[in-house]
Amino acid sequence: MSGTQPNLHCTCNIHTKPTRFLLSTKNTKINTQFVSAGLKFVAFCLLGPAMASHMLYASIITPHPSSNLPKLPRPSSSSSPRLPTRLKSFKCKAQSSSSQSQTVYQGVYGPWSVDSTDVKEVILYRSGLVTAATSFVIAASTAFLPDSFLANEVIRPYLDYLYAIGAGGLGLSLVLIHIYVTEIKRTLQAFWGLGVVRSLATYICLAQPAGEGLVQYVVDNPSAVWFVGPLFAALTGLVFKEGLCYGKLEAGLLTFIIPIVLLGHLSGLMDDGVKLSLLGSWMALFVLFAGRKFTQPIKDDIGDKSVFIFQSLPEDEKKALVKKLEQQEFSQNPN
Repeated sequence: MSGTQPNLHCTCNIHTKPTRFLLSTKNTKINTQFVSAGLKFVAFCLLGPAMASHMLYASIITPHPSSNLPKLPRPSSSSSPRLPTRLKSFKCKAQSSSSQSQTVYQGVYGPWSVDSTDVKEVILYRSGLVTAATSFVIAASTAFLPDSFLANEVIRPYLDYLYAIGAGGLGLSLVLIHIYVTEIKRTLQAFWGLGVVRSLATYICLAQPAGEGLVQYVVDNPSAVWFVGPLFAALTGLVFKEGLCYGKLEAGLLTFIIPIVLLGHLSGLMDDGVKLSLLGSWMALFVLFAGRKFTQPIKDDIGDKSVFIFQSLPEDEKKALVKKLEQQEFSQNPN
């Protein structure tokens, strides 16, 4: 879930049931705990305990953005005090007269629908994943091809370009990914940025003086995994989120295979045959994962749009909405 947050030309008409609100809030907090635990595991595997603790500190100890608000049930349609204009109706602009044919979904904070901007962002998010998967598979295929094979001779000179293209595709997806907890999204983006900077530094300071490209240098020098590791930590965090949110088996398997392959190469304890087998599995699962994203409804990658709209409201309007919900619940259940 979360790319750039949707435009806020919207207002709040909330007519949902109390039980659903509480369950949605509870599920969001549970998902946050699972995602934070997964990111901690990924960071520990790829960055080492000290650096992982420093990089993940904010996302693990920072509470959910809504944790400072009281747990509120969903209100009824009973009357309530006057509110700021932006809170009188929380319906997104996609529900305007020109788009009444669109499906309206009931979110935690009110109804919402998919607009053209949402569709573009989701397509770009998925295209970034396809770009990353395609670049990785083409580059990794050289490990299975004989040195004299023509395709191998064609691909090898461009391994670093493929690495850069794949990193760019992953970066695009991390900008547009929809995650309710901003701290987790920023952590994944920080891993990606750190990985890009350290990859560039490794290429300039170590690979070039040795007369090698970055990818070949990492293959020949396992300790270089420490430098490129954060980039793969970001990828692992992304597939972990996808597996957790949508129950995708291939994403769940990638969550373990990616760090295992990198740690096996880093430690030198993994047999080359086992390493190649796991690398082949990584390639197949990555292609399956990226391809299956296009079989999902667009709304899946948007998540609950009403949550992002609520989070982006000014604090005074958030408080006004919270007060309205409290008053409506009291009027619905006076006892």
